[in-house]
Order: sequence, then structure tokens, then C-alpha cells
Amino acid sequence: MTLDPRALLRQLYDVAVARALPGRVLATHLPPPPKGRTLVLGAGKAGASMAQALEAAWPADAPLSGLVITRYGHIPGGWRPRRLEVVEAAHPVPDAAGLAATERLLALAHGLTADDLVICLISGGGSALMSLPAPGLLLSDKQAVNRALLNSGAAIHEMNCVRKHLSGIKGGRLAAACAPARVLTLAISDVPGDDPAVIASGPTVADATGCADALAICRRYRLDLPQAARAGLESGAFETPKPGDARLAGHELVMLATPQMSLEAAAEAARAQGLAAHILSDEIEGESRVVGGLHAALARAVARRGQPFARPCVILSGGETTVTVDPALPAGKGGRATEFLLGCALALQGEPGVFALAADTDGIDGVGPHAGALLTPTSLGRARALGLSPQALLDAHDSASFFAPLGDLLVPGPSFTNVNDFRALLVL
Repeated sequence: MTLDPRALLRQLYDVAVARALPGRVLATHLPPPPKGRTLVLGAGKAGASMAQALEAAWPADAPLSGLVITRYGHIPGGWRPRRLEVVEAAHPVPDAAGLAATERLLALAHGLTADDLVICLISGGGSALMSLPAPGLLLSDKQAVNRALLNSGAAIHEMNCVRKHLSGIKGGRLAAACAPARVLTLAISDVPGDDPAVIASGPTVADATGCADALAICRRYRLDLPQAARAGLESGAFETPKPGDARLAGHELVMLATPQMSLEAAAEAARAQGLAAHILSDEIEGESRVVGGLHAALARAVARRGQPFARPCVILSGGETTVTVDPALPAGKGGRATEFLLGCALALQGEPGVFALAADTDGIDGVGPHAGALLTPTSLGRARALGLSPQALLDAHDSASFFAPLGDLLVPGPSFTNVNDFRALLVL
């Protein structure tokens, strides 16, 4: 079989991203215009592209207005909204622009009637972008907690449990504010298991967790909460709307795109190239470097013994891994995807015939300009020839500094969607 491993892996990533683009999946899920108003509210890294798709599909003679918040640089080039407003704000740590936009967004939800329709466009990243501190908290309090959570190694459902209880809009509060209007949530999942209560901290979804759960998570990861935050959780003042809340009755949620859907699209593309394709799971979590080592062990078994899969084949996985950062260390460059790959590289030690790509489907891995990187059997050797120490870079959480000098960073730019981590190992 003659193929270009790099080109094939990049093709699979592009196919996975394309499956999750709002322009391809949103229009068929829109209802007819209501008797009253149609208000669009939303937040997330895919927020602007979802708004673009909705504007294009909504009848020109039907009223439409609203506000969507997205990340800086995540408005599709050349598009200017005509009926909706799109505001850019910071991610992964909220900023004043996000706070001001969220206050305006929540104000739009007030005064609706049962004849009105609210379409909520929700995607990953909304937890930071739609930021409204709970009563008594400051933006600086939310920023401090957010940074601590990001560095703690907590899983996404744990982080968002804390976030929603310290929020004035998440955990079902936005939907409650829209009552008695009908609410339709169109979501793009970036979380393992596709739990809508976790995506963007579930602003339109009833919350089955409680303040006690949020406190337990803070204790587990030794988070130093601001006094007002701790008091609100301990007293129960920050409790969220629960399942059965009458204000959320009759609300509908549609999952437009998920990690599994994108993995299945990539698998089909690999099979079209004559390769066997195996999806491990779309829910893989854990420390990025550890998960990288486990994937390497599997690829090595395939390469050496043909177990559990025969080669040539492609092994796919998704989910959201974590990077636990020691705050005493200088900040390194990288993210979940490149740290996964560097852990994989050290475990493989240049195993012949094994290639890998790991990247975030939103086009950004962590806070750098890259989405991820490519790994080849020659990566370790080329890095060492340049005087780099792979282990030292991994220990410093500086994985991008391993791949950048090799020319192997993947820099596609923002994708305007987000179905989380994408990983593909090719074993020839």
C-alpha cells in the first residue's frame, strides 16, 4: 500500500472537523417561526458559525434577533451578521467583555411570552464565554477559580459542576429566565458522554448536582475559593434549577454534532483508503501524557504482534484529557494534544511504521495558535539531533516546543466548531 501517512492523518482530522460544522448540520433542525418573537441566545467557540448557519436558513420575512458570544478570532472570515449580534470574548479565562455581553444576553431573556421562541446555540467554550458571577462574586473571583480549575487536573464534568454553581446564568438559569417562552437548544458537544448539562455548563439544562458536590470537588483538588464563593456554596444560596423545575418544562434539546459522529466520519474516510479503522472511544479522559503512553502501548502491540488489530490500520479516539500543571513551574507552551503526543513519542521510542496525529477540533490546543501536531517514527531522533530533551520538555509541560522546531505543529486556524480532542494513530 502506497500512501502518505502525514497527508492521510491530516485528511482524517479535516473530515472529523467538517462533520461538526454548523453550516452542514443546523438547518434541518430548525422549527417553523412562532406566533410571537424568535430570540437567539448563545455562547461557545462555534457560536458565530452557528449564528451564521441559522441566519442563512431562517425565513427572510420572519422576525429574528439576539446575541451570541464567541471566542476572539472565531467569527468566520467575510461574514457580517445581519439580524443577530455576535460579540467576542476571552477563553479559557473569562474577561470583562464576556461579562458585559452576558449581562446583556440575560436581559434579553426577560419579558418573553408563551408565544415566543428562544433558540439557544450552545457549544464548547461557553463556560468561560458566557460568564456572569453569582450574586456577591466579582469577575476576578471567577477568573481565579477558573485558572485554578484549569491547572488542577479536574475532569470537565467536575470543572463545570463548580462553574455552574458560581454562575448567575449556567446550570439551567438561562432557561429559567426565558420562561414562559418555548426554548430550543441546539448543541454541539465537546464533552465525554455528551451530557447536555455539562456542555458550556448547561445554561438551559436542569442541574442534578448540588452545592455540596461543588464543594467536594473544590476540596478534592485543594482549590482556594474566595470567601464569598465558599459562603454561597456552604449555605446553598448558589443552588441551581433542578430536574422537574416547572420553568424548564417542555424545553427541547437537539445534539447537532458530537465527538462520536466525527470519529465515525473519520473512520469511514480511512476505510475508503483501504485501511481498517477502529474507534476506541469518544469518552477517553485522564492525564494527557498517560493516555498518550497507553495509546502507544496499543499501537506497539499492533505493530509487533498484530494484536488486537491487524495492520495496516487506523486507531481513533476522542474525549478530553487533562494536563495537571504545577503552579510553581514556569508556564510552558502546548496543550492537551501536544502533551498526549509527546507522552506517546517517549513510549514508542521511534517504533517503525507508527504515525500519530492529535489535535483539538476547535483549531486551538490550549492557548497557543496550533491545534495539535503530527508524530512520526523519526520525531524523537530529529528532536535529539537539534539538542532537545523530550523528557525535560514533557516535565515542563512545554510540549509545543518539542514539535515546533521539527515543523510538525498543526496550525489550521480556528475551525468554528468544537467536538473536542481528535486522535488518530496509523500503524503500517
